Amino acid sequence: MQHFFDLFLSEAVAIFAILDPIGVSAMIPSLLHQNITKQEIKRVAFMATLTAGVSFFVVLLSGDFVLKLFGIDMNSLKAMGGVVLLLMAINMVNGHSKKSSRHSKEEEEEAKEHENLAVIPIGIPIIFGPGLFATIIIYKSQADNASDVFSLIFAFLVNLFVLYLTLRNSIYIKKVVGITGEKIVTRLMGLITGAIAIQFIVSGVVEIAKRYI
Repeated sequence: MQHFFDLFLSEAVAIFAILDPIGVSAMIPSLLHQNITKQEIKRVAFMATLTAGVSFFVVLLSGDFVLKLFGIDMNSLKAMGGVVLLLMAINMVNGHSKKSSRHSKEEEEEAKEHENLAVIPIGIPIIFGPGLFATIIIYKSQADNASDVFSLIFAFLVNLFVLYLTLRNSIYIKKVVGITGEKIVTRLMGLITGAIAIQFIVSGVVEIAKRYI
């Protein structure tokens, strides 16, 4: 039981740092029209959260298959996933939001045209981006039994619930934290994400190096 709790806690903290729900929620209103209603905000929050949840389970179930299909070694993914997380962490520490680094202007315009902002770009790739994708596959590969997998699922679902609450209250959060508060939170999450990235890189590189030493 202690192992489950410790694993859940470490995974939950890592996922929370990568998701950065407070920073994302403070940034989301800038993507929506100014006269958006509370009901519309709730729908956007629900669809964005649902998109992230579906993406999580798709990656969880198909991640191993994708690695085998392309012949990708897990340690290589650890190292590369760590690099992706590190770049994302550097962006966060420098105060750059996910909005500016995760989707193009063309994707945003297309999303607005199809009234699908909740799915793209909010759900993917602002919330569920390549950093989270790599992290989930890595954590899944490290699971020794069903209990470890359940720990990962539970950790993500808890974060998903927190994300939903912050998204549906994003207008109030932006007013409370402001631009300065958003950047402070994002920088703190960036430091944690960067530390996780270094662990992934070192672990992957060490295991790869063992084969050639």
